[in-house]
Amino acid sequence: MGFGVFIHRSDSIYDDSPAEQYQFPSQYLRRVEACIGDWIIYYEPSKVAETRGYFAIARVQQVIPDPGTSGMYLALIEPGSYLDFANPVPFNGPTGPVERGVLNEQGRISGRAQSAVRPISPDDFNRICERGLAENAPMLPRRDGDIRSFDLNENQVPFAFEQQRDRVSLTVSRVLRDRVFRRIVLRAYDERCAITGLKLINGMGRAEVAAAHIRPVEENGPDIISNGIALSGTAHWMFDRGLISLADNLEILISRQTNDLDGVRSIINKTGHARAPQRISDRPHPHFLRWHREYCFKQ
Repeated sequence: MGFGVFIHRSDSIYDDSPAEQYQFPSQYLRRVEACIGDWIIYYEPSKVAETRGYFAIARVQQVIPDPGTSGMYLALIEPGSYLDFANPVPFNGPTGPVERGVLNEQGRISGRAQSAVRPISPDDFNRICERGLAENAPMLPRRDGDIRSFDLNENQVPFAFEQQRDRVSLTVSRVLRDRVFRRIVLRAYDERCAITGLKLINGMGRAEVAAAHIRPVEENGPDIISNGIALSGTAHWMFDRGLISLADNLEILISRQTNDLDGVRSIINKTGHARAPQRISDRPHPHFLRWHREYCFKQ
């Protein structure tokens, strides 16, 4: 087992869903198999406009032949392991590439940096994760009552690296996952409720909006930004109870079981559609919206 870097781009020709699977050709089979049971870092290449660089981690559960495409394979991601970085990490840092393993003996970037799948050293993995998960300016919880779930004094530390011989293992707590998920979702939505369009900041400088999972964590919903949506208190309550939902085009759907239809219509976005993040890959994915409509929304 070993750490790896998987190159992914939102406009990829491959059948990728970063929190669920990574499709790749047979030429990378041995490299991907070497990552089974271990963590990988997703990297968006510099050729992508507004590249995020190293943007997430996930753990490879198993590798199988792609049942739908001959000669292709799927790296299946361990459910619940995917986590976006709070701070995407650029390829180049102050002293050169943050992934030092891409340098040759002369200290220049080698062709290895172009490889779609490549191993990464424990030191490089550690360095990138520490930068990606650092909380230089923590985003405060919405209500005072939320502070408990953000308490760093819980039994499990937010994230920890443990050196084992020449390996580093990573532990990521639910505490950190919740904080990172809130940060990335609220940043994508500019701290504005997607349903009402309101951006409210209380007297303590906290955004009165929550980062909601479209498919809940308890139902194997991943902590990926496309499974998140920023919602104010009332909208969040209605969304979780299936009184509102979203079509694939983000049209706001209102349940017929709502006892105050006119009242709900008066608070939703006047366009009838939810506000969406600017970055297309950050927008609610139809896969998760479909789950919410089928298993949560009250028709």
